[in-house]
Amino acid sequence: MRPDTPAAHVTEAERLLRTAERYPEDQEPLFLQAAAHLELAGARARATTLYDTLLSSSPSKPHLIRSLKAANLWEYGHEAEARAIIEGVRAERPAEASPWEILAETLESHDELELSETVATEAAALLAPAAASADLPHATQSLLVTRHRIRRMLALPHDDWDTLADTLHTADVPLDELHDPKRLWSLGSSDPAELQAEITRLRSELGSYRTALSRPFPVAVLHWPERELDELLASYPELESEYPTYRAHLTDIEASLRELAAAGTPNLGIVPATVPSYEAFAASESTSPSNASLLPQYATTLAARGRATAWPPARGAACWCGSGRTYGECHGGATA
Repeated sequence: MRPDTPAAHVTEAERLLRTAERYPEDQEPLFLQAAAHLELAGARARATTLYDTLLSSSPSKPHLIRSLKAANLWEYGHEAEARAIIEGVRAERPAEASPWEILAETLESHDELELSETVATEAAALLAPAAASADLPHATQSLLVTRHRIRRMLALPHDDWDTLADTLHTADVPLDELHDPKRLWSLGSSDPAELQAEITRLRSELGSYRTALSRPFPVAVLHWPERELDELLASYPELESEYPTYRAHLTDIEASLRELAAAGTPNLGIVPATVPSYEAFAASESTSPSNASLLPQYATTLAARGRATAWPPARGAACWCGSGRTYGECHGGATA
């Protein structure tokens, strides 16, 4: 399901909230999705309530949630509160790029370009030190590109981070041209040459976006915890042929990964699956969760969202199955 009207967004938010009631352990991602739908529906006060609920429950990503709350508050007239949140997040210096980028873009969207650039530069100094390279996480690379755009709008000269952003950008049209403020004027032009040039630029941006989405994620295998697998098979018995027993499921995971490793496949990983997120994914694909061919796509999507845990663990580390034993004593044993 891909809602495209305010009413449809509200309906989807309500569905996600009902799912969160059934699966409180997945409340955080479900509430964040619901809040996004409420913002798109214009129900920004309700979205703020969801952010507050999450912040009162020791969330795993408090800086991200606070940044999203600030962006939402500013959009419906609570500028002073939004600014206070922004300053609070800055003071805590989060170690993830996403909150910083949200803060910078929020300030940018409200014509606070100088402060936006300051925030982006603080983040760059923290997350992309002088020795940084193309091995930076994708979120940090995205932050540097955002910073490049803001500085281009301010007509600031290139610095080392701008140069790094240029290096990371591989599309035919360079960032300086993509981030040229004069592009805004060409959108309203009646000159065919100018319009064609803008189409070329937009195609380049789209190409960069697709490249980012197709970057090499781990080859991932689904792991259904026992309670989730029981719930899955109770709801969709058609999948019993895929998962005859929980023990067989664990054995198949290890065997599949060992076969892939033996064939030379790099970046192997395991992703934890849950019934509500699987149902939401099936809905987004307009198909039934009982469709077994959807399972590999679900695994790939979870991996793309950073949910994969690298395999194999060190032999002395905890086993991926959650048994409480070390990997070497459990599925990493010679006869596993």
